[in-house]
Amino acid sequence: MEKNAKIYVAGHRGMVGSAIYRKLVKEGYTNLVTKTSTELDLRDQQATANFFAAENPEYVFLAAAKVGGIVANNTYRADFLYENLCIQNNVIHQAYLTGVKKLMFLGSSCIYPKLAPQPLKEEYLLTGLLEETNEPYAIAKIAGIKMADAYRDQYGCNFISVMPTNLYGYNDNYHPQNSHVLPALIRKFHEAKVNGTAEVTIWGSGSPMREFLFADDLAGACYFLMQEYNEPGFVNIGTGKDLTIKDLALLIKKVIGFEGTLAFDSSKPDGTPRKLMDVSKLHSLGWQHTVELEEGIELAYRDFLAKHI
Repeated sequence: MEKNAKIYVAGHRGMVGSAIYRKLVKEGYTNLVTKTSTELDLRDQQATANFFAAENPEYVFLAAAKVGGIVANNTYRADFLYENLCIQNNVIHQAYLTGVKKLMFLGSSCIYPKLAPQPLKEEYLLTGLLEETNEPYAIAKIAGIKMADAYRDQYGCNFISVMPTNLYGYNDNYHPQNSHVLPALIRKFHEAKVNGTAEVTIWGSGSPMREFLFADDLAGACYFLMQEYNEPGFVNIGTGKDLTIKDLALLIKKVIGFEGTLAFDSSKPDGTPRKLMDVSKLHSLGWQHTVELEEGIELAYRDFLAKHI
């Protein structure tokens, strides 16, 4: 990507989009296009078409999506399917119509079958049933990958896809019900520490294993792949390391300085037993993560304190 190229970061206010935007600025890119969701509703086909016709971006990072944790995914099933399909259909199609040089579609590790072998290799896509709680979101994201590949096959578009593992970092969502597990635990432990609560209850059994990647590391990988990767199929982005939810909770407890005890509410859903990315494809291309989990949690907690307290 040329330094003066016009680059559209869709979803620049979210955790992922804002990390990509920061990375581009750091690398010296100055012609960046952004629109808030109130300025441009990407679910609106005509509004999206008008935007692409007026701006004519050369490169697109498609990080805009309706996202949430297990409860949000399971509660707003229709919204997650409909809105994500609308966003990606509109952006990918308009990128083709207006001759975008290259587009990156960002998916999610929930696209893999619930009981796929671990670690998750790219070729395991569509080899089994999805996790029921987030199936609508996963189906939308699978459609996005297949759409990028279909436009490559039929029209020769250089559209690529990446699949990040669980993310956390600056500008994360700390909503009590609709957030993902790591930011939800940061909030829980902080509030327990401030209120002098003796015990913090963790949803589920604590046994599922999860992998976590700092969002600025994801942005680094996306920038790298936008320069280096021009193939069909998608690339997993992660650390290649995981830990149990219980161990994650203990690590967050340590970072925040909560002195109380932990309890686990097994009546709440665990979700997929394990979701570890096989990142050998990414490593073979020449990229690896740099921020380890404890350091990343410390950075995220500082950001939480600055923006939410």
